[in-house]
Amino acid sequence: MRRLVYYIATTLDGFIAGPDGADPTGPNGFWPIGEDYLQHLVAEYPETLPVQARQALSVTAEGTRFDTVLEGRRSYEIGLAAGIPDAYPHLRHIVFSRTLTELPAPAVELVSGDPVATVRELKQQDGKDIWLIGGAELAGSLYAEIDMLVLKVGPLTLGDGIPLFSRKAAFDPRTWTLTDHTVLKSGAAFLTYTRPTDTA
Repeated sequence: MRRLVYYIATTLDGFIAGPDGADPTGPNGFWPIGEDYLQHLVAEYPETLPVQARQALSVTAEGTRFDTVLEGRRSYEIGLAAGIPDAYPHLRHIVFSRTLTELPAPAVELVSGDPVATVRELKQQDGKDIWLIGGAELAGSLYAEIDMLVLKVGPLTLGDGIPLFSRKAAFDPRTWTLTDHTVLKSGAAFLTYTRPTDTA
């Protein structure tokens, strides 16, 4: 069965963006992107690079991990504000929103219904794993459905910002198993945690 993977960049103190929710890797962002960080993304997670980065880096690899990406309205609108209506045309791209009625990119699917029910349906379908890109609101609503965490931990702290999971996530302590890790010379760490099968 396909897994839901929350693959996300986070600071040491657990924030995925600043308080304003803007793209931390954008032109005015604060996220440190070292050369080794970029090389690791290209080598291990090429399908998670947005279209403009893939073009700039001449990345054509399909990737072996994901064929579907899920995001909430706020995350999607970051791309829209940058003039990118579909940042992941190489993936099945699903946006969850109860307020949007249409999207400017015909290939992007808009879902207004229950994210949990949608994810459970997706897990039953054939394909690669499902990438949850964020944001915190969607991750909070899908907390119980997440099978794997891949945290790109940057060597910085913010003090305040948008956390990994919104406050909408229910209090539900879970223990995860560290199944892979890569620490780069630039200080970033890629940590992969999997839910034990007896609690999945």
